[in-house]
Parts: sequence; C-alpha cells; structure tokens
Amino acid sequence: MIAATRPFPRALERLLHLDSRAGRFRDTTMTELPSLLRPGDLVVVNDAATLPASLSAVAPDGARAEVRLLGEAEAGRWRAVLFGEGDWHVRTEERPAPPVLRPGDTLRLDGLTATIESVWYPSPRLVELRFDVEGGALWSALYRLGRPIQYAHLEAGLALSDVQTVYASRPWAAELPSAGRPLSWELLLGLKARGIALGALTHAAGLSSTGDPALDRALPLPERYEIPVDTVEAVGRAEAAGGRVVAVGTSVVRALEGSAAAHGGRLVAGRGTTDSDHRTRLRTSGRRWPADRVPRAGLQPPGPAAGLRAPAPARRRVFARRGRGLPRPRVRRLEPDPGRRLSSGPDPSLAARKIPQGQCGESASHRALRC
Repeated sequence: MIAATRPFPRALERLLHLDSRAGRFRDTTMTELPSLLRPGDLVVVNDAATLPASLSAVAPDGARAEVRLLGEAEAGRWRAVLFGEGDWHVRTEERPAPPVLRPGDTLRLDGLTATIESVWYPSPRLVELRFDVEGGALWSALYRLGRPIQYAHLEAGLALSDVQTVYASRPWAAELPSAGRPLSWELLLGLKARGIALGALTHAAGLSSTGDPALDRALPLPERYEIPVDTVEAVGRAEAAGGRVVAVGTSVVRALEGSAAAHGGRLVAGRGTTDSDHRTRLRTSGRRWPADRVPRAGLQPPGPAAGLRAPAPARRRVFARRGRGLPRPRVRRLEPDPGRRLSSGPDPSLAARKIPQGQCGESASHRALRC
C-alpha cells in the first residue's frame, strides 16, 4: 500500500534493519541494502505489474458502483469485488454496499459490458464476471477506463506509474506489490556488482481492504503465482553455496512457501495458487520451522493477511517502534532450519522445457534481472 503522501523517490524510502540474533533494529534507507547482504545471497522479487483495476460501472437499476478487479480467474472470466457509490475519497468501511447482483445481471462501463457469471462465498460482493470483448480490445478498454486502486488516506490521486515497480512485467496485481517499489535499477545493479544474485517470480497481489467485514476476514484471497525454472535453479545455487534467500515482500514468501508446501517441501517451477491457509499446509508437509527461525514474511499484526510472521517477541519490539513512526520492514528474509534442506530442483516434468516468452519467466524484467 502507498504511504499517505505521494511516493518518495525510491532511494529515500526507509528500511528497518532487524537483527533477530542480536536483538537489535536500526532505521535506515534503502541505499544501505547492498551492504546488509553478502555475496552468494539471492534476492527474489515479485514482478507483477499493477492493473488499472478500479472501474466505474452502472448497475441494472441505474445505481452507480465500482468494480475492483482481482485478476483473470480463467480465460475470459475475471474475479472482482463490488463497491457501492463513491470512490477512493470515501473511507472503505464507510462506502455504501453495492446493489445485490445475481448471475446474468450486467454492469455497464462506458463502452464495455460485464455480465455476472457467479457470486462467491463469503460475500455477495465477490463475483466472477465476463466482459463483452476480449483480447487486445479488452486490455485497451481496461487501460482506458481503469484507474489504480487507492484508499482515502491518500492526499491525491495516483497515476498508474506511481504503483509500478521498475521491473514490472505481466499485469497480475490488483494493488502494488509495495515492498519492491523502493528498488531502483541503480540499487539492483549495485547488488549484482557485490555478487548478490537476483531472481523473479510473478504473484497476483490482491486487495488490502473491501469494507465488508466477512470478506476482509477472508483476505488474502487465493492468488495465482508462477515461478520460472531460472528462479528455482537460482534458489538451489544459493542454498548449495550457503547463501540466503531474501524475499522482497510477503507475496514472494507466499509463492515460494506455497510451492514448497504443495510439493512435499520441494520448490517446483510452474504455476500454482496460494491462499491464507498455506501456513497450516506448510506445517503438515513434513517441513517444520523452529519457533526462533520462522521465515521472515513481514512483521504485521496477527490475522489472515499476515502471512508467515516473526516470533511474537520480535513483533512486540517492532510494533513499539512503529508506533513512533517507523515503517514496516521492506525486505523479508527466509531462514530455513539448517538441519532440513529445502529441495529446490525443478519438477522433472518441467525440467526439460522452458516456458515460452510471454508466458513465464521470459519477460523483459526477467531477462534484465538474470543477465
């Protein structure tokens, strides 16, 4: 999520360095990140580009509504959350409920029509819909009509460029994968110059809030990810060399741990879906994490959206400082149990094939990070 003021220059974004072993933390800036890592480490980013996912619509009864796209569920079908009349200037929890729609109802969006295909538990606001155009015509319309999702804490409207990382690739994210926004090409090149490897995956970052208590309790909703063969191989090389895997953002942790949880502790290239229960599945997949070595997935308050969290004492220390104005950590570190190694070889069914350009791992950002 973007801070209350317009985004800072990337080099001035703040970084909280938490040394869990020494029990210390330090407030610094992103320019110091290369000095905190060492040769042989691997930094993995989420290269999902942010969609112009907020669309104004008119319901069958003439009521105004807002459609916030979550992403394409399957070819031609999009999952979305509906909001009542108003826009980002109104606090999310104070927005009126949208009109209740049923399968077959249509929404008009200034030249587009969206038909409700299904309504999902736990809220009638969570729907799947189908637009009346597809392919290039649909993408052109979405970028013409849509705006970035934003919230009432902001002072001014955001441009789509404000909610992109420098390595953004496929438009999979409903909201900015914000942990990666401070990373500039200068900083990334500085990491590579120090012998720190870079890798990428794509994970569909979803909504921060919906204003519907039942739906908010279910966040984050299941989200798709794709891990290229190159990144799986890079994780294996880092582990073999004794390096660390540094996950830039909770979405990267969810993808890596979700893949491992779904494949018996092995990191496997390909597509999958993460959900808020992947922590439970990880614990039952034969890979247990000691209490003092939980993967660093963000020091956030307890709840479904928190992902894998740091131990409680560390959370208390950081919350105390955050109450005095510090941001949450920007970089998350995976620290697996040294006694149990995470298998990181690609699935044999995928090892012989590279996913074609434009589908997985061969975007311009993947090539730039890799070469």
